[in-house]
Amino acid sequence: MSAPTLPEERLGAILSETEDTLAIAESCTGGLLASRVTDVAGSSAYFDRGVVTYSNESKQALLGVSREALDEHGAVSEAVAREMAAGIRDTAGTTWGVSTTGIAGPGGGTDSKPVGTVYIGVAYAAPWGSQNSTVDARRYVFDGDRDECKEAFATQALEDVLGALSQEKIE
Repeated sequence: MSAPTLPEERLGAILSETEDTLAIAESCTGGLLASRVTDVAGSSAYFDRGVVTYSNESKQALLGVSREALDEHGAVSEAVAREMAAGIRDTAGTTWGVSTTGIAGPGGGTDSKPVGTVYIGVAYAAPWGSQNSTVDARRYVFDGDRDECKEAFATQALEDVLGALSQEKIE
């Protein structure tokens, strides 16, 4: 069998090896990220769930995203991506949570948040009592039409989880 090449295949191999688990909270990717993760045979060993929280109300109800974060920063923000990632990690009880919130276009962009903007959150649940759990979010801007942006967002989310996993191994 050849080495995994797609990011979802590499992620699956690492999660299987470490026995870590993953849950996904998506907005702008609309289920694409979860679809890519579950395209990998054997993903049921490490993938718990994916939720699509397109509205602010669903972000609050399903992930515990605060009204304050949504009101102050907007749904497409670092603060909301962080809360989404931590919320899915904690509600699912998984080792890892990842979130996507952005603007795939063709409309909806602004000068400060143009079409192609995405915030990706990654949350890690360290062992209880270690005080080493983390949550981070990063902003990216991609070019392309709606489908190209969604694909780029999903690929970047997979790469961000892979990066966090490799960082966790180092520490």
